[in-house]
Amino acid sequence: MTVENVLDRLFPQGHEISLEEQFLSGTGKLGGHVVNVVGTRDKAHVGIDLAMQMAQALITIMKERPGSPILLLVDTAGQKMSRRDELLGLNGYIAHLAKCVDVARRRGHRIIGLVYGEAVSAGFLSSGLLADVCYALPEAEMRVMNLPAMSRVTKIPVERLEELSRDSAVSAPGVENYVAMGAVKAIWDGDLSAHLEGALKDTADGTTDRRRHDGEARGGRKLARVVCDKVKSDAA
Repeated sequence: MTVENVLDRLFPQGHEISLEEQFLSGTGKLGGHVVNVVGTRDKAHVGIDLAMQMAQALITIMKERPGSPILLLVDTAGQKMSRRDELLGLNGYIAHLAKCVDVARRRGHRIIGLVYGEAVSAGFLSSGLLADVCYALPEAEMRVMNLPAMSRVTKIPVERLEELSRDSAVSAPGVENYVAMGAVKAIWDGDLSAHLEGALKDTADGTTDRRRHDGEARGGRKLARVVCDKVKSDAA
């Protein structure tokens, strides 16, 4: 699905969103309100330039439209693997982007993530996954690392990882597994504008992050809430 089609379905009342290579930003009309939109398209690899464009857009929103809702549209194949970007400190630029998302949340911006294409590795971890809540379209593809790459890093045979992925959502790629872990709240199908309006209403009261609770209830992350509660209890 093209980003143009997604935008038209999200904002049938109209939108003013510019597309600049693999970066997109602007605003859309929804139920009498204006929603800020920042994101990527065409399976973008997030390098230092794209990370800075996204960070600058978030900073501008915080300055010019404080407290207004933000929709992060995600279609990324991960961080850009280039010598130039690595030598210039890509990790720092991606960290800066992540900090901008976090600051916006702390300043009262409701942030909704929506994966409509691919969501891979640091390109996803530093954007949509840091939103107050993240959703996905049915055709989205999600993974932090594919199993062969995971095998090379962990030194665990691919066959063993494939076996683990059948029983553990944490070890497996795919939208359904991210839903099971609670990382993705739900899959959106049908009327996208109605889904977005509902998500903004659900986050209006600043409810505490429910991801670890959802992961436990869905059987995808059985210990995250337990461990977090124990850490908080021990610290107190």
